[in-house]
This record gives sequence, C-alpha cells and structure tokens, in this order.
Amino acid sequence: MNETAGQRVWVVDDDRTIRIVLAQALRDAGYRVHAFESARHALDAIESEPAPALVFTDVRMPGVDGLAFLDALKLQRPALPVIVMSAYTDIASTAGAFRGGAHEFLSKPFDLDDAVALAGRALPHVTPEPELIIEAKSARELVGSTPAMRELFRAIGRLAQAPLNVLITGETGTGKELVARALHGESPRAARPFVALNAAAIPADLLESELFGHEAGAFTGASKRHIGRFEQADGGTLFLDEIGDMPASLQTRLLRVLAEGEFFRVGGRELIRVDVRVIAATHQPLENLVREGRFRADLLHRLDVVRLRLPPLRERKADVPALAQRFLAEAAHRLGAPAKRFHAETLRRLDKHDWPGNVRELENLCWRLAALAPGETITAGDLHGTLDASAAHDSVRGWMQALTAEATSALERGDSNVHASLRAQFDQVLLETALEHTGGHRSEAAERLGLGRNTLTRKLGPTRGRRKI
Repeated sequence: MNETAGQRVWVVDDDRTIRIVLAQALRDAGYRVHAFESARHALDAIESEPAPALVFTDVRMPGVDGLAFLDALKLQRPALPVIVMSAYTDIASTAGAFRGGAHEFLSKPFDLDDAVALAGRALPHVTPEPELIIEAKSARELVGSTPAMRELFRAIGRLAQAPLNVLITGETGTGKELVARALHGESPRAARPFVALNAAAIPADLLESELFGHEAGAFTGASKRHIGRFEQADGGTLFLDEIGDMPASLQTRLLRVLAEGEFFRVGGRELIRVDVRVIAATHQPLENLVREGRFRADLLHRLDVVRLRLPPLRERKADVPALAQRFLAEAAHRLGAPAKRFHAETLRRLDKHDWPGNVRELENLCWRLAALAPGETITAGDLHGTLDASAAHDSVRGWMQALTAEATSALERGDSNVHASLRAQFDQVLLETALEHTGGHRSEAAERLGLGRNTLTRKLGPTRGRRKI
C-alpha cells in the first residue's frame, strides 16, 4: 500500500501542460494536489492554506524564479521537501538547487511514473488524517432533487459502507464517474486512493500493462518497472469505465483478480496481492454482449453484485435549472469572468431541449455561455447557435456511432467489400436527401452537394429520383 497517499502536494510551474499533467498523475496516485502558475501565487497561499507535505517547482519562471522560491520556502519551513524541475540541467541550476536545500532535482522531460515514485520516496510516511475523508466528499458532487436522483443518493448511502462490487449503467455523459467517486468518498476507503481507468480510451495492447503493470524488459520499450492501476488503488477503489470495451483476453485476467485478489505483473514472477474495491461502468447492455460472445458471463456476474442506473438528463429535467446555475457559476469563477445568471425564459428553453449529450452537454453549454454571453443575464437569444451547435454535434456523433456499429457488424460477419457497400449506402442516402430538399431538381442538388450533375446522375442511376431537371 502507498502509505503517503492523501498528503498535500503542490506543483508550481508556469508551463500549463506540465502543471496539469503532473498534477493529474499525482492525483491519480492518491495525493491531494494544488497547482500554481507562479511562485508568487504559491508564496501567497502559504499564509492562507494548509501547508503542503511536498512541493514540485520549476526553476525558470517569470517573476520569482524557482531557486528564489526554494530559498523563501526553506526560510519558513526548513524541513519541507522540495523537488526542483528544470529542462536546463546545467551545473549552476543543479548546484543552486541542492545548495538551496532541494530534496531532488528532476530533469525535464521526465517519466510521470518516475515523478510519482519520487514523491512517494520524498514524503514522510504517516497515517492519513480524518480530514482526508472530508476532502474526498467535497470533490465535484452529484446534483439533483428529482425522485430518480433521490433514490440514487439513498442507494449510494447504503452501498458506500458495503465492500461490494458495483456496476453503474447509464448513457454517455450522465456522470457515472461522479457516482463512483461518491461511493468511494462515503466509504471506509475514502482516505485511500481512487484510481480511474477508461477501457475504451487505451489501446488493447497497452491495457494489460496499465491494469497490472509490467516488469523491466517485459516487452520492447519496457525499460523500467511500471506499477499498474490495481497496485495504485491498493486499499482504495478502482473505477473501470466502459468495461464493455475490455478485450476478451483481459476479461479472464480481471476475473481472476476479482476472485483471488492477486495477479502477476506483465513479465513478472512475483505474485502481487491487493485489496481493491472495483466499481465498473458502461453505457452498453452487457447482457447483449454476453449473448454475442463478446463479454464473459462469469465476469458480468462478478461485477454486477449491485447495479446502479444513472438516469439520462431528459428523464430528470427538473434538475436542469440547478445544474445549469451551478455549472455557470463554476465556469465564470474558473474563467475569471463576472458572475452570470439565467433569465427565466432561458431556463424554459433549456427545459425543451432533449439533452442527447446529458449532463456533459449541459456543462459544456454553460462554459460556452460563461465565456461568450455579453451580459450578466443569459437570455434566450444567447442560446441561438450555441444550443443548436451542441445539438448538431450530438446528431453528427450519433450517425457516426451508428456507422461504426454497422461497420463492426459487417466485419465480424466476414462480409467482403465492406467499404464499397457502406460507401454506396452513404452516397444513396445523401443524394436522395439532397433531391428531396430541392424538390427533385438534380442540378440544384448536385450544386448543393458540391458535385457535378453527371456524377449525381451516375451515382443515382439514369431513372432513379428523376422528377425534375
């Protein structure tokens, strides 16, 4: 178990990319991270915020540089370990860092696993304090007062204390990870790590290593040991999102870990034992995947000890005003923009929308409005183009998903000429829709589509769709 998880770590770097990526890697390892874009902001926070247990700082930053920041920190907290980062590994920088009392010097670019491991070595090993549970609860919370959400909240309250695996189902964008975090944050494991992994976002050939880790030399490019998500989550909770996309070969390994609590790293001989609560989520009907032979029935039974269904936003529209106000306030705060509010007519307009992208679509809309709406009150006019663009995006995403599903089915059936067949169907639908739109005028339809009239005629055939010339 990682005995240092839960401690406060500060990351100070004017490079936004490095700041965000390193902070997220440390959060994934269970640390509570506060990131600063300048040393001055971090020094100001020393007086008003709880003291960090470890600081990562860049050397070359505008204003107060990293070495001056190191000196200021050591004057106030001599025992605080500070890891200095820099892309410039010259003698002056490294010597200055160690002379100033740096715990370690980390050369950029660096491996995130190495940085996280370095944090574990630098931090004092202490028993997590009870206040960690409070912070876990105060992360992004679920919002809702509709009957469906009240029932979900009651279920979370009951299940949080039980050491049972949970399967969360719901459409994309409904907030399944928030449910998983709530289950973890209210559980006896709240002070231990919450580790998330999206099975659909990682290539199949890398997923095994991400889950179980690997030893140095296990495969080409494996130059050092990698600790997988199961080990990172030891004592805590592992959230496996989009579990339906997990390859069949890994389903077998996952089943063993769930049953025995042990596994081998890829290329390893040491049996690793972990104590992890697994919460899985999917937007797919896993029972259908079982019938199609794409998901193991015994794994489904092992994961589906308790099932929680997260309703789509269209089934709880009464929650839209509260969600919208919350997202708008958060977005304005994060953007440094003036506080804004919704006009009553605007909220009525939001109520009429079906929200195919669910809560995520509403949140994205609120961010756009916070950034682009000119006044302090969001009017229905401010939605023109914004809400329509959101709906259009989801419409495009819908037919693309349908095309993906059809292509997958054709390939799994062993069909030949899949590209030509689907392309012909696509052309037919597009051309006939254009003809319908122009009242059968082929020349106009061809012009609207950006095609030559002869090309349209050839694709449709000499008689099909000939109503008007």
